[in-house]
Amino acid sequence: MSRILARESCFKLMFEYEFLKEKNELSLLTFFDGTELTEEDKEYVSSEYDGLIKKNEEIESIIAKYLKGYTLNRIYKIDLAILKVAIYELIFAEHDTPSKVIINEAVELAKKYSTEKSYSFINGVLASVYEGEVNGKTAN
Repeated sequence: MSRILARESCFKLMFEYEFLKEKNELSLLTFFDGTELTEEDKEYVSSEYDGLIKKNEEIESIIAKYLKGYTLNRIYKIDLAILKVAIYELIFAEHDTPSKVIINEAVELAKKYSTEKSYSFINGVLASVYEGEVNGKTAN
C-alpha cells in the first residue's frame, strides 16, 4: 500500500513541477511530514522525483512520439504528470515493478484525479509506449 502512496506523491510533485518548472525541496519535505510512507518509500519518492526532473525532456519527447491527434500543450497537466511518472517508471527507473502494475496505477490515479475520459487516454498512451519502447527493447 505504501508504494501506491509513494507513486501518488511523485505524481503530485510532478503536477506542481508542470507549473513551476523547477524542483521544490520544500514540497518534497512537506509530502514526507505526517505521511504513512516508510523510510524506503521516502527514498523512492526522492529518487523518482530527481530522476523525473533529470529525464523530463526525454520523457516529454517519448510522450509526444505516441500521441495521436494531440500535442503536449493540449494535454491536461494532471494527465501529463501521471504519464511522466508512469513512463519514467516503465523506461528509466531501476526497480522490478511489473509494467502492468505501473500502467494500472497510472490509470487509477487518472480515475481519482482527472476527467472521466482521461483514464482511457492515459491507458492508450501507456500501452503504446509499452509496445514501442519497453517491449521493443526486450524483443531485441
